[in-house]
Amino acid sequence: MSDTNLERVRRLDTATLSDAMDKLGIEGVCRGIKPRDQTVGLAGRAFTILYGPIDPVSPGTVGDYIDDLEPGTVVVLDNGGREDCTVWGDILTEVAHTKGLAGTVIDGPCRDVHLCLKLGYPVYSRSYSMKTGKDRVQVDAVQVPVNIGDARVNPGDLLRGDSDGVVVLPKAREDEILATAETIQAAEDKIRAAVRAGQPLREARAALGYHALQTKA
Repeated sequence: MSDTNLERVRRLDTATLSDAMDKLGIEGVCRGIKPRDQTVGLAGRAFTILYGPIDPVSPGTVGDYIDDLEPGTVVVLDNGGREDCTVWGDILTEVAHTKGLAGTVIDGPCRDVHLCLKLGYPVYSRSYSMKTGKDRVQVDAVQVPVNIGDARVNPGDLLRGDSDGVVVLPKAREDEILATAETIQAAEDKIRAAVRAGQPLREARAALGYHALQTKA
């Protein structure tokens, strides 16, 4: 089944999508979540996993979910922003790349960064470290709402990542966000064209209402 909105979001950058969400009063920026490789981006729908501290009485595991995911999925891991252990490393990167997943977004660190760089697999995380999450955290829930860098991510939400970071488009409002972002992009394209044709930037911005493009409606 084709996903028209996925194709639309791929044509937009995170800055334009952020402006659109500002205009609509939607918080979708995953603050503090950065690409490990700025040359690759991601676009896809979220598969979410919530982590918590290991249960000393009945400990769980860091999860064996990867085999069940479909190509094009974005793996979204809420590790609570903790910096003391990772929940993503080279084995997961290799399997995700082989399966054709769209990328991984982590509120917390990843490890084995060298392999995601080598393979060109998109990993966005709060940081990176070498310390394992095994025996430190466990999967508490799968396919539930999670928080990534202060943004709420629900299963099936659209995510877009590029060199500036990651934004999430709530599924219930993605049509509205995309339409607004496309309008903003069209206006900015016209400004660029006008400047290249010799018009002063000040005049081009004024003519296209640049300074209010992101102003809340």
